[in-house]
Amino acid sequence: MTCFGSMAFLEMGSGQILLILLLALLFFGAKRLPELARSLGLAKREFQKASREVSEELEKGDAAKPVDTKTTAPASEAKKT
Repeated sequence: MTCFGSMAFLEMGSGQILLILLLALLFFGAKRLPELARSLGLAKREFQKASREVSEELEKGDAAKPVDTKTTAPASEAKKT
């Protein structure tokens, strides 16, 4: 089984997380890291909000009554009269 199939790549130890944080600190700098974390948090919040809104719209659409196409005339026939 591959690492990606079992999601094992997400199971990191504390040493690996510390190494990633240290590399991020060296790469971005101490002043830039809080700004980066804040913008990532805002992006995550906006994505969750949009996802929630789409889910609500889909649920609302499922609850709507289906339109009976047999009783309504097509637009081309409505223009003839």
